[in-house]
Amino acid sequence: MNREQLHLLTKPVAGDLEAFDKRLTNYLATESKMINSVARHILASRGKRLRPAMLFLAARSGGMRSPRLVDAALAIELIHTATLLHDDVVDESDVRRGQDTINYRWNNLVSVLMGDFLFSKAFYLLVSIGSPKLIKSVSHATERVSYGELRQIEEAANFDLCQKDYIRIISDKTASLFATACEAGPIIKKAEASVIRKFHRFGENIGIAFQITDDLLDFIGESSKTGKEAGSDLIQGKVTLPLIYSLDRSSQKVRNEITGYLNNGINKKGTDHVVQFVTEQGGLDYAYGVARKYSERAGNIFSSLKNNIYSRTLRELMQFTVARDN
Repeated sequence: MNREQLHLLTKPVAGDLEAFDKRLTNYLATESKMINSVARHILASRGKRLRPAMLFLAARSGGMRSPRLVDAALAIELIHTATLLHDDVVDESDVRRGQDTINYRWNNLVSVLMGDFLFSKAFYLLVSIGSPKLIKSVSHATERVSYGELRQIEEAANFDLCQKDYIRIISDKTASLFATACEAGPIIKKAEASVIRKFHRFGENIGIAFQITDDLLDFIGESSKTGKEAGSDLIQGKVTLPLIYSLDRSSQKVRNEITGYLNNGINKKGTDHVVQFVTEQGGLDYAYGVARKYSERAGNIFSSLKNNIYSRTLRELMQFTVARDN
């Protein structure tokens, strides 16, 4: 599914997303020419807006409406964007979403400090919403994102990493913000704890499915669509599910050969060899299966929801997380 299809899919909350976009543009405007220039660059490469879309859809599927939803969506998206700016510095990335990264266009210092600026703007927004529970939820998610990123760095080039630990890492670094986005509406509307937990689990499972698919695209995605070169995760030493599964199924001889490629400055030829190995071992098919499993879990959690246009769209978004090509 491409970006245009996603745009059509989120039409039920098009008004919310339009208000979100307008609020985002105005909220990042400052008296600083440099900050405004960096902000325009960020806005020009805005992503799929999945977290804001899911926040609005989840809230409206349960009949929850509040003008504060836009600010909640904005705060969560600012935090997500801030983590990407920091990631680009850590990964020494030159391109994201098909255009220059902030650290490449300006420098690492600007990228890190702009990320910090977005964090501060996000939490200022959260305070203005006036929901201590939402502040606690977003703060905990932000802590989990940082912890997950640190754990990923810690486990870089650890080819003994198991699937259980991999899932824990992506749950923290990716799924945590999805979970917070989905529970934001119920929190703002002061829903019962059981309802908030249901929305949280839904978002967590969708986030895990999303990240597994993202990791798959590193093996088979087209750089013109994904905005990054294929095999970049392998080059950076990131150990993801397709590789974990494939290594576990291999003989010690083959395992040593593949890890030898990965440990000795892997190049394009080596990357192609590893991708072929993972494909032949069934690593891609297995990872797709696991992503679908988490997507189905999310669907089962929401089986008790009212059948309305918002809940139906959420179910379509679940399919998008495991069918997208960027």
